Amino acid sequence: MEKPDTEEITVFMDEHKKEKVKKYKMLNQLVTKGGILFVGSSLMEQFPINELQQTLEKNYIIYNRGVGGFVTKELLASMDECIFELEPAKIFINIGTNDIGSPDYKKEHLMINYDKILSQIKNRLPNCTVYVMAYYPVNAKADFPLISQDQKNEMFKTRNNRSIQEANIAIKDLAHHYHYEFIHVNDGLVDEEGNLKEEYTIEGIHLWPNAYAVILENLKQYL
Repeated sequence: MEKPDTEEITVFMDEHKKEKVKKYKMLNQLVTKGGILFVGSSLMEQFPINELQQTLEKNYIIYNRGVGGFVTKELLASMDECIFELEPAKIFINIGTNDIGSPDYKKEHLMINYDKILSQIKNRLPNCTVYVMAYYPVNAKADFPLISQDQKNEMFKTRNNRSIQEANIAIKDLAHHYHYEFIHVNDGLVDEEGNLKEEYTIEGIHLWPNAYAVILENLKQYL
């Protein structure tokens, strides 16, 4: 399978993302191997798992290596820092929503990169249990105080529930190809029209902690 152009991808990252990856590399020297890993973009980085897991009956070792703004090719350039150096026993991955939101989004390009990600995990962590998470729905209908109509039109031009559902079908097939489990942990997040509930989202995309509490309830059977 074709290898990613790491040099090109690294240049593509802004300084904020590079610093976060550098911080993760330092933190990885302190991790307990064989733990649980959450990895992806901002929707994973903002998952307050270290606080929410205090509500669980069992204690887990969970590390979060999400990076806000990451697209799939940026994760491909950071697989060591975000995944392999931790040597996890379980991975929960949610990556690609920023690809879907890109002006030049093509589902085929997303699938090529996601395939490379899962292929590398399969090759380097053959005994790791991997859960490919369904993308969360969005809410392009509700009015949010800090978002203008023009901003909404741009935000949801390609990142809408139809394209998300199409991508979910594709990554489900991809997960099964690698004998990984595709998990849909969105129960309770949507309203009667299939949109992300207004009370769960900051601006129609990103989530408040109350939404993550619902997701964790759906997720805990896999921990």
